[in-house]
Amino acid sequence: MNVFISGGCKNGKSMYAQEIARDMAREQGVPMYYLATMIPTDDEDRARIRRHIGERDGWGFTTIEQGRNILEALGEGIDPKGVFLLDSVTALLSNEMFRPDFTTDFEAGERVAHELVRFAKETGNTIFVSDTIYSDARIFDSYTEEYRRALAHIDRALSKACDQVIEVAFGHKYLYKETE
Repeated sequence: MNVFISGGCKNGKSMYAQEIARDMAREQGVPMYYLATMIPTDDEDRARIRRHIGERDGWGFTTIEQGRNILEALGEGIDPKGVFLLDSVTALLSNEMFRPDFTTDFEAGERVAHELVRFAKETGNTIFVSDTIYSDARIFDSYTEEYRRALAHIDRALSKACDQVIEVAFGHKYLYKETE
């Protein structure tokens, strides 16, 4: 089962996603993989990564650092029938769109949407975590607006491709879609 989880920052999405992944892996008797997409750029990022590593310590995840080119995570030694937790779609898009050479790839949203839907189809057991950042009424600079549009596009594609769509808001879980 593929699951899409979205919500605001620091609302418990990652922990909830870990619980879903653990339950799915136990039920199916398969390995768990944590697809870490954040490429740290400052101390705040590094602190968030340390917190996430600590939160999943002892859970049995094999961590795969994959900040770009997500399909490469399905490489040698990885069981595609395992359970995958991709945290986060938001960071993955940022890495793909805003390149290390300071250029911007405005086609990244379409490409990442396609790759994530393909990833979902190839694995069948992925939990995708994304941040709701595109519902603010404020108008931002053109780069931020393009990023928000691209993330909304990806989230819609994943919502369509996934069996469950869940929003986490203030610690509460709201199920919007469940395919049987």
